[in-house]
Amino acid sequence: MSPATTPTLRQDSLKTDELLVNMGPQHPSTHGVLRLVVRTDGEIVRETWPHIGYLHRCFEKIAESVTYAQSVPYTDRMDYLASMNDGVALCLAYEHLGKIEVPPRAQWLRVIACELNRIASHLMAFGTYGLDIGAMTPFFYGFREREALLSIFEKMSGGRLLYHYARIGGVCRDMDSDIEHDIRKFIVQFKTAFEEYNELLSWNAIFINRTANVGVIPPDKAIAWGLTGPCLRASGVNYDLRKRRPYSAYEDFEFNVILGEGFRGTLGDCYDRYYVRMLEMMESLRIVEQALDGLPEGDFQAKLPKILRLPKGEAYFAAENPRGELGFYVVSDGKPNAYRVRARGPSFCNLSITHEVARDCLVADVIAIIGSIDIVLGEVDR
Repeated sequence: MSPATTPTLRQDSLKTDELLVNMGPQHPSTHGVLRLVVRTDGEIVRETWPHIGYLHRCFEKIAESVTYAQSVPYTDRMDYLASMNDGVALCLAYEHLGKIEVPPRAQWLRVIACELNRIASHLMAFGTYGLDIGAMTPFFYGFREREALLSIFEKMSGGRLLYHYARIGGVCRDMDSDIEHDIRKFIVQFKTAFEEYNELLSWNAIFINRTANVGVIPPDKAIAWGLTGPCLRASGVNYDLRKRRPYSAYEDFEFNVILGEGFRGTLGDCYDRYYVRMLEMMESLRIVEQALDGLPEGDFQAKLPKILRLPKGEAYFAAENPRGELGFYVVSDGKPNAYRVRARGPSFCNLSITHEVARDCLVADVIAIIGSIDIVLGEVDR
């Protein structure tokens, strides 16, 4: 064939076939049994659909089948990285419906437990996010302090993962000098460790390049998709239930609501969601210090009948879980068990934006986006 008749390849004539890729449900970067169906055009992701339902905990049906007190431990299995927070939220819903007065000391003990668990949860998010991006060392450093927290939780409740510390009307055990000593020792240890975390990951140039300006969620989209917690505040929206609708004496503590500022890139990107959690840990530490210094005397549990019956009616109560607004809607018909219980899980709502934000990006960026949302699948499926 002569040069004059040789066909020339034009760039706009080249086409690639799209490919559907299943990421999960067994995948090291999906933070649980989450299945993502990714439509790719070469290395570019055109659409991402999350498929859930692989870890159904059956919480709502179980809560309607057992007594009120017996239903509380099952919340530990929903968000198993924030079992303290989950149990407190359900107890608050029951107490709100039954107009049960919780002793001040019990309220402050709940705050200590919840804020320590917030730190433990964010440490897991910090460590595993580093693994997602390709940094292994931060995971081991984060687990050093997390292990200290789990030892404290073990003394407080007897468990290291599923605590059942919160009880309707209070908590299961009082604070003693041994536990207080361990918490104060942890506070000193964590302040030093926090600088190490930043040196290892937060200021790491590779990590910044992988997360800054990636997965940007503007404030209007964050609100429209029902995001709460660090995912919402990282987009600059000032919404924290501990400030907006204080519960368990949170109005007595001084702390700042951390908002995204475009720390290393665009407001609401993956880095903002990561760094908001980092700064939140220091604010939780402030709250714990204040609670230890001003812990009131008195009972740690209200006096309630062995078989609790709540009055007929309905109530909704929401608390600030490490992942966002965890709410429980409870309907009572006067029996020892609830007629209806409905859980509003923040991970479920936060995950819903995946299809919107994980598109027209690289396949590797999908990993960064999912990790920045920080989901727990037991709470997604409930």
